[in-house]
Amino acid sequence: MSPEPSEAARRLAPIELAVLDMAGTTVRDDGLVERAFVRAMAWAGIVEDDPSMDDHLAFVHASMGLSKIEVFRALLGDEERAVGATRAFEQAVADSVAGGEVVPIDGAEAALRRLRASDVKICLTTGFSHDTQSAIVDALGWGGLIDLAVAPGRGLRGRPHPDMILHAVLTLGVDDVAAVAVAGDTASDLLSGWRAGAGIVAGVLTGAHGRDELCAVPHTHLLPSVVDLPDLVLPR
Repeated sequence: MSPEPSEAARRLAPIELAVLDMAGTTVRDDGLVERAFVRAMAWAGIVEDDPSMDDHLAFVHASMGLSKIEVFRALLGDEERAVGATRAFEQAVADSVAGGEVVPIDGAEAALRRLRASDVKICLTTGFSHDTQSAIVDALGWGGLIDLAVAPGRGLRGRPHPDMILHAVLTLGVDDVAAVAVAGDTASDLLSGWRAGAGIVAGVLTGAHGRDELCAVPHTHLLPSVVDLPDLVLPR
């Protein structure tokens, strides 16, 4: 399936860096995020059969890709509860990782290898904490396959801010943001790529947000999967 471009194509340069989201883009979600959220809300005193849970889950779906602390701040209001719920969420994800429940999107690893074989640098970004991100990368055995992994915190704002992408540009020595391709499965992924000035901002249809949600924000392409990204960015 050929990529579907948006109405707003950007100036292209040869792609030097691919900045890729994790859950829903390169890593299968399979309900992991929702299960971790339900467990975190239970920590905060809101159980799964609470009448408000449907609305909370709808908000979580709409805000997929954002830093998890920001999501819990919006839902719980109180900073102490938000911090505690975020820790409970991260522990739930860590337990899933330890239980072998985290696996790649079909074909994602081969796509990463194709990019690396063509000297495209790879950065993985996430809305999880740095420790959780590191645990996922280690579990998948991707440490030697990527150049950088970036998570919110340590002075970097999460998506939809452009901070993580721009940090990757600076850290990996990319001279032109037009030489960056960003791919993700959520509206916030695409917004962060657009705000960073990336030459390619591609939505993938393997995760939290569907075509309508992705088309509602600026982007350059929609792809069935990250598997299709190398065909888009590599020289023919």
